[in-house]
Amino acid sequence: MSNNAMIFGDSYSTFEGYNPKGYATYYSTQDPNETGVTKVEETWWHQVMEEGNFNLLHNNSWSGSTICYTGYDGDCSRSSSFIYRLEQKIEEGFFAQNHVDTVFVMGATNDAWCGAACGEMKYDGFEKKELYNVLPAISYFFKGLRATLPHATIYCMINADYLSPEITKGFQDACKKYDLVEVYISNITATGGHPNVQGMIDIKNAVINALK
Repeated sequence: MSNNAMIFGDSYSTFEGYNPKGYATYYSTQDPNETGVTKVEETWWHQVMEEGNFNLLHNNSWSGSTICYTGYDGDCSRSSSFIYRLEQKIEEGFFAQNHVDTVFVMGATNDAWCGAACGEMKYDGFEKKELYNVLPAISYFFKGLRATLPHATIYCMINADYLSPEITKGFQDACKKYDLVEVYISNITATGGHPNVQGMIDIKNAVINALK
């Protein structure tokens, strides 16, 4: 049985050399951010792949990225947004060419930090302008991911330390609607808002518990 996995993430899931070319990364063998994370083996996702016996097909993570179309520098509807990156992979034929069993999604921290409007949760009839708001974007992203991978196990990782109650509830509602596995993550050890070595272990432990 295959156990092919992929990741959609932001800085928490990056490591230089392990994300698509041109994507911004936060973690590397250098440590300008003083997290202490300087080996890919120290990342939460590498530890999960090892302990969960996954075959990582693709890590689609971009530092500073938002799920919605509003980013730190304005419009990211055609660049770093999770929605656009998912649509890119669909258009490239990635999902037609690869059997994906499991997806880990960890995002919305930047949606909260960049000040994007929350908007209101909805499940159909999306207009593009609404996807600049966090809640409809979360729903739209997971609706598209579930439609693309109807049989995959999709883990929705909720970084509760930094999300508003509205965004946290939006994720929880999406989990029910789209049959996602909720991974509630809180009290992770962080440096400058980013997991350090212990924080990566904290995240890994939360995921491994959810796998059980």
